Amino acid sequence: MQTAHHTALTAKHAILDQQIVTETQRPLPDAAALAALKKQKLKIKQQLAQM
Repeated sequence: MQTAHHTALTAKHAILDQQIVTETQRPLPDAAALAALKKQKLKIKQQLAQM
């Protein structure tokens, strides 16, 4: 059974994934922004794994 928190984290993870794809497709991707997005995504992935 998924909790509301789990569902919210999954949605945030998907949004971050899309933001990463969008940023990498830009002509001049911002490396700092990509690193921050990937760090946030990893944090959420770790939280999901602990559930």
